[in-house]
Order: sequence, then C-alpha cells, then structure tokens
Amino acid sequence: MPESRTTMPAVDRKARLRLPAEPAPKQPAAERVRNWDEVFLGFDAEAARREAQRCLQCPAAPCTKACPLGNDIAAALWRIEHADPVGAAGVFRETSNLPEVCGRVCPQEKLCEGSCVVGLKGKATPVQIGKLEQYCTDLQRGTTGIPVPEVACTGAPVAVVGAGPAGLAAAEELAKTGHPVTVYDRWPLPGGTLRYGIPSFKLSKAVLDAKIAQLRAMGITFVPERTLGRDLDVAALCANGFAAVFLGYGASAGNRLEIEGRDLPGVLLATDFLVRANLPPTHLPGDRRRPLAIGERVVVIGGGDTAADCARSAIRLGAREVTLAYRRTEAEMPGRAEERRYARDEGVRIEFLAAPLRVLGVHGAGRAAGVEFARMELTEPDASGRRGVRPVAGGEFTIPADTVVVATGYHVDEAATAAVRGLATRTGAIVMAEADTGRTSVPSVYAGGDATTGPHLVATAVAAGRRAARAIHEDLAAAAARSEDIGPAAVSTPHGAGHPGVHWSAHPLPPPVGALRRPRPEDGSVGALLDQWIDDLRFSNTQDGD
Repeated sequence: MPESRTTMPAVDRKARLRLPAEPAPKQPAAERVRNWDEVFLGFDAEAARREAQRCLQCPAAPCTKACPLGNDIAAALWRIEHADPVGAAGVFRETSNLPEVCGRVCPQEKLCEGSCVVGLKGKATPVQIGKLEQYCTDLQRGTTGIPVPEVACTGAPVAVVGAGPAGLAAAEELAKTGHPVTVYDRWPLPGGTLRYGIPSFKLSKAVLDAKIAQLRAMGITFVPERTLGRDLDVAALCANGFAAVFLGYGASAGNRLEIEGRDLPGVLLATDFLVRANLPPTHLPGDRRRPLAIGERVVVIGGGDTAADCARSAIRLGAREVTLAYRRTEAEMPGRAEERRYARDEGVRIEFLAAPLRVLGVHGAGRAAGVEFARMELTEPDASGRRGVRPVAGGEFTIPADTVVVATGYHVDEAATAAVRGLATRTGAIVMAEADTGRTSVPSVYAGGDATTGPHLVATAVAAGRRAARAIHEDLAAAAARSEDIGPAAVSTPHGAGHPGVHWSAHPLPPPVGALRRPRPEDGSVGALLDQWIDDLRFSNTQDGD
C-alpha cells in the first residue's frame, strides 16, 4: 500500500517538470478505419507509472477544482505512481460513478488537464489525466472487477427515468443507501447516450456492459423500451408504490436544418445515423433496424464531437469521400481538437466557413445528391468577444453527397417534458430544478443532467445524478421520521406539498462546452468555479453545430 498524500515525502517539482510526456499508444489510422475498436490502446503499468510521476502533487489541486465531480486526481495518480492502480481506481470511484467512461470521453483539455500546472503557458504537455483514469479503471475491471457494494433494501422504492449518465449515477447512489431502484429507459438496452450516442471506437460497449452488470448485481432493475407520455407515466409510478421519481432522460432530440431538401431520402439526423452504424439491429428499436446504405460520398453538417463521430463512422462504413462542413473556422469549433486530428488522419476532409443552403436531390429519383453551401466569412467580434459570420457574395458552392448527416446539436424532447403534469420548464423544454437537490415543481419528482441544462457533459450529468440521489434519500428519510412521529396521514410527499422554501427554479445552466475556461488557483471550491462558469453565460442548445 503506498503512502497517503498526507504522509508522502516532498517531491522534487522542478525535476518532475523536466520529465517528458509518455507517448499514448494508438491504432494506426490505416488499421483502425477497418474496425470499430477504441483508438487508444492503453498504457502498460510502467508507462502509466512514468506518466503519473509527472504530477506535481500541487497542494492547491487546480485539476480537482476544474473537475465537475471533484475527483481527487493527485491522490489517484500518487497511487498509480506507487504501483497501486486498483487503489487509484477506488479513489476515482469515491466521487465518480463512471470513471471508466469519463476517462475516455470528458474534454479533459478544457477541465482537469486544462488546469494542470505542468501544462500551463504551453511549456509542456499536461499530465494525461484522462488516459490514466482509463488505465487504472480498466485494470481494476480486468482483475478484481468493479466493486459491488453490499446493499440492504431498507428504504422506500425509487423510480429512475432514463438510463444515461445521470440516471445510472442516481440509481447507484440510491441503491447504496438502501433504496430498491427501478430504471426505465426508451432504448432496448441501458446506457442512454453512452451506448446509443457514442461510437464504439471512443467507448467500447464492453466497458459499459461491465458497469451495467455491476449495477444489476447491486439489485437495480432495468425496464427497457418505456417512453414518457407513451407507455410510462410519472403520476402512475408514484401512485403504484414509488416514493420518488428521478428524471434523467437527457437531451437526445436532434436539431433539424430548416432548409430546402431536409426531408429527402438520404438525409439523416445524427442519432439515427450513429445508432444504425454502431450497433447490431437486435440492440435497436424495430423502426431503426433497416441497414444503412450510405453510398460513396457523405457530407456531415456540424462542428462538434457528434459531427466528428458521424464522419469517422462513415469512413468505417466504407464511404470513399467524407466531408465535415462547419460554418465557422476551426478556432470556433466546439468539438475536441483530438477528435478532429483523428478524423483527419482517417481521411475526413473538413470544410470550414460553409453554411448549408439546401439539400439537392437527384432529378426524378427523389434522393439526396449533394448540398449547396454559402461561403461564409467572420465578422468583427461583438461586445462579448464572439465573432459572427456572414455570407460572401457569390460564394455559393456544391458538395456532392449520397448521404447527408445533420449533426447540429441536440435539445430536450418536448414530448417527454410535457408528459409530466405540473412540471415547470424554461425555454427549450428544459426542466427547472433546484441546483443542489434536483427538486422540481412536482412533489416527489426530481431531475438532473441534460434534462435540466440542455446538452452538456457526462461528468456534469453524473454530478447532478449524485446530488439528486443524496437529496432523495434525505427527503425520504425525513418523511419516514415525520411519519413515525405524527402518523402517515400527515405526510403526503417527501419534501412537502407546495414545496415550502424550495427554490426549484434556480437550477443554473452550465456554459456550452466551448465556453469553459481554464480555472485559476483563486477560484476556490468546485462550487464557486461552477458559479463562475455560469455567470452571465447564455446556454445554446445548438452548441454541437454553432
């Protein structure tokens, strides 16, 4: 067992700053385009130890302050450095329910790694925190397995709607505190966006399956193919024995392009394209089991990670020409630079300053044949410093395409929100919920994750699920105590009819991912940092394609 950070000897930070970054082994582009396996091959034990040794063990821990989950990163890396990767995985699991996922898909360059002192001022590569998080949790899963805590069902039953990051985190935390948990989801298999929105070359389905198996071993029940407003009703759940309901159904409805030709055959929204490209038909709803026939030329419209995912999937499906079109420049793209590098290496061409005007059809065939674009140029920055775009006169041009994929962002499904009677929302069908507890305007109903913010990060969704689970347990325990004192007739809901004192409209909206700045040491607590993130920022639910 390594020494704890509180008793460790002083480290030579100047010497550590001179240590080179460890090369990250990857599949060569020519090989990986022929499979759906993850690109990063993982560190071995010695490489991971050398990379972890680059951590300066900063007392202020700016990396932790930049993490939405508050992971004790320095403590985890100290354990990796001292040959205790399973212990390191345990450190991550103290504050995160999905470290094996966050290590793969979080934008570390804008969060923990963006705050790493080693990488400040561009003098060195930041410590590769995400890849080390992936290393230790993968090793744990492959040796000792994901720990299954012993739980006793001593609490009131709780229903969770949505089996994505927020729902899975809430379910696990509730089960730990003794609540029988049933998770309902609209997809055939649990995982939500982790399974149906992220390609396997970024997040192996085996990683997710192992996590779901752990949750099942804790006694959590999953009920598939249940959709709010169609065959799932929150009021009925409450009437049929559930003491509380957590809404974690996310923001998975794809934004459409309001241009001519958008409904032509061959034009697909990103989710429809990704699920049919990345999963076997037996894992899909019946209406999405038709094989994809994408042809040789694919155009993807958008600028975020989802757009890059679609373009890279098209390459793996055999497209000869794949173009990713974005209406601004690379400097404004909201997606990860690493994903763009991977896409370019795999043969994707990126067309900047291109705004779609219309989808062109094959005369008489009624199918997409290309996209007409307007050439754009950047305007001068506005008062906020953001540069707009405007069309260049006479700059129209056409890119041929057999398939057009629209990846311009996501929004909350209005039908899901409308299905919960009395649920207060803000613009965009975003659920209004109390920031620290997830309480909503409906007694016994809580919410968290993208349903309360619009599309954002896996880490912020997990954090919201954890906060709501804690509040649900505390509210139900308080209700049970009152029931024992004054009788069950006087206690109708866990947090009181009419919600006295509950400011459920105050849930802050996190900024678009592209707006996240590198935290500074004076930022203080993670909560203070989140407050600064949201100060004077206006969330855009089209961030994937803006």
